[in-house]
Amino acid sequence: MAFTKPYNHLVTWLGIALAVILLDQFTKTLILGDFQLGESRTVNAYFNVVRVHNTGAAFSFLAGASGWQRWFFIGLGLLAAVVIVWMLHGQGRQALFSWALSLILGGALGNVIDRLLHGYVIDFIQLHYAEWYFPSFNVADSAITVGATCLILDELLRVRRGA
Repeated sequence: MAFTKPYNHLVTWLGIALAVILLDQFTKTLILGDFQLGESRTVNAYFNVVRVHNTGAAFSFLAGASGWQRWFFIGLGLLAAVVIVWMLHGQGRQALFSWALSLILGGALGNVIDRLLHGYVIDFIQLHYAEWYFPSFNVADSAITVGATCLILDELLRVRRGA
């Protein structure tokens, strides 16, 4: 089956998002199989692997809500996915921009899958220094962060070029 040029780009970007989703879900499956809730293993002086369940959003925002946030974040993630796919279809030839959107898409859907399956997001990466601990996160969160950073970089480069 032959795709027209815009669809070739779209398939590439959706493939990147799928790779993020698969890596995210694979790592979370390993954590669920090997760690009890709250269990932590030290990797080095700055990094632990820990099993945490986050019912909220970034930095546990709304984690203490009564349960409505699960469906809100699922809906928000799905809406974002639709908008991102639409943007990728129209802008798929802009490499950095499309990489950014693909990473964000994969990360958002990875966390939506968690919310659908478990009712919470599985976080397991914990960075720390001395007594300071950064909130735990996962591969999906990392992809979203890298994607957002790439969006900012893409915009800065676009402004610099005067485009």
